[in-house]
Amino acid sequence: MISYTPLRVGLSQLKLGEIGPAIGRCPFCGLTLLVPANRDGDRRDVRCAGCSAGVVQLSIGWALREVIGSLETRDVCELSARGQLAAHLRRRARSVATSEYFPGVAPGALHEGVRCEDVQRLTYADASFDLVTHAEVLEHVPDDARALAELLRVLRPAGVMLFTIPMHSGPHTVERAREREGVIEHLLEPVHHTDPLRPEGILAFRDYGRDILDRLRGAGFVDARILAPSPRLRGLRGSPVVLARKPA
Repeated sequence: MISYTPLRVGLSQLKLGEIGPAIGRCPFCGLTLLVPANRDGDRRDVRCAGCSAGVVQLSIGWALREVIGSLETRDVCELSARGQLAAHLRRRARSVATSEYFPGVAPGALHEGVRCEDVQRLTYADASFDLVTHAEVLEHVPDDARALAELLRVLRPAGVMLFTIPMHSGPHTVERAREREGVIEHLLEPVHHTDPLRPEGILAFRDYGRDILDRLRGAGFVDARILAPSPRLRGLRGSPVVLARKPA
């Protein structure tokens, strides 16, 4: 069983003046946000005081509410079993399939009670879901073209995919590494992102640019676009949320 430590435990140990209020609301529990403020005033490490959702999940949570609306009739695939996004989907959706990627575990098998899935070769049947969500996943996938093809396959006609990725402001994606016959070749200095399941971090294969929309269209998605930041998170450095649909 996966457990989470509420942020309010940590807040009780902070000195007055070390945190500051941010303009916004949590899409999961509705509370006002609190922002741990470091010396340079960077507010990227936003946490909800009630449920501890971070800025990435806050961004995709509001996109779900504003673009998708009710989840009661939707079967959902979320590419994580942890955090407030997965918990929200379990509460609201008709059904939700959650998973994690565990190296060495067969896709579709359970590992400590959590389903293992490799987004490059999902074990779900064709047209299983109305909605697919994932946060900060694609940059860690060796073959993202194959992953997008799989995500399109498991969506139903007119199904929607909502996701976040780290994006720079340039037009082109920068490939940092590639995998050939199981061997990783580094094209640039390796960069590892923080991952709760891997203390050593997880390798970033690429830094996405605005051409993520071209990659989505090339995979067969339509209506690919980067959503405007939610007005409920104004003043914060939210994560860009990308939307794409499967043709009807």
